[in-house]
Amino acid sequence: MAEYQRPSTLTEALALAGRGGMTIAAGCTDLFAAMQMQSLPGPVLDLTGVAALRGITATPVGLRIGALTTWADILRADLPAAFDGLKQAAREVGAIQIQNAGTVGGNLCNASPAADGVPALLTLDAVVELVSGGGTRHVPLSGFLRGPRQTDLRPGEVMTAVLIPPVTGQGGFLKLGARRYLVISIAMVAGRLTIDGGRIQAAALAVGSCSAVAQRLPAQEAALIGVPVGQAAGRIDATLVGPSLAPITDARADSDYRAMAAVELLRRVVNQITERARHGG
Repeated sequence: MAEYQRPSTLTEALALAGRGGMTIAAGCTDLFAAMQMQSLPGPVLDLTGVAALRGITATPVGLRIGALTTWADILRADLPAAFDGLKQAAREVGAIQIQNAGTVGGNLCNASPAADGVPALLTLDAVVELVSGGGTRHVPLSGFLRGPRQTDLRPGEVMTAVLIPPVTGQGGFLKLGARRYLVISIAMVAGRLTIDGGRIQAAALAVGSCSAVAQRLPAQEAALIGVPVGQAAGRIDATLVGPSLAPITDARADSDYRAMAAVELLRRVVNQITERARHGG
């Protein structure tokens, strides 16, 4: 029988992770699907017993989302409007059973280009906390994700939290798939806009499923600053969005369609956010 460890403290978990060669489990909604087996090959380090890694807490420097926080936890949490995109993404992470078991940390460490949580977290300027026996590192999410199934996680490290600095504005999220529910995205977008005096004061936009890792769009973000809210969606420009993306052709869609869909989804999410802001939503 393969070795299976389920520690109850982070200290125990780090000691086990430091041995090396262990498969780290944090919900298993992605892990089991990737293995395509009835049981996980050992040795397995199951982090779900470490209660300290679950929950959302306010700190002097922002919000701390424990790595074992589930998508259902995100949906139930009382979060500012800037997190609306993350909540909308949480509703798209599989069925309710998956939302109850799947974790934020597992979603990020799986590093799928189509991970629903990543674009929204990018618009929140998320930072990943990584801990090992040798200390703690903080890595921007944009640098933590290196490529499909590739992260900056080092041997012996455990992701302990996602850190969100103080953010303003209102968020939104949209995805496109071959059907309405339980689908891998053809393209997905997230946005966060800060609006004052009827104009865009700050913008954060991200696209997923259209490149090896989800991408922020700095050129397009800059082009929205100062724009009246009623004109913002119309300022989404394919020439500003396209250079940040590298969509592929696969069974779900070809690259040209993905690029076109990303632009249209961005227009819609910007319109969604500005309409809510204009009507006090």
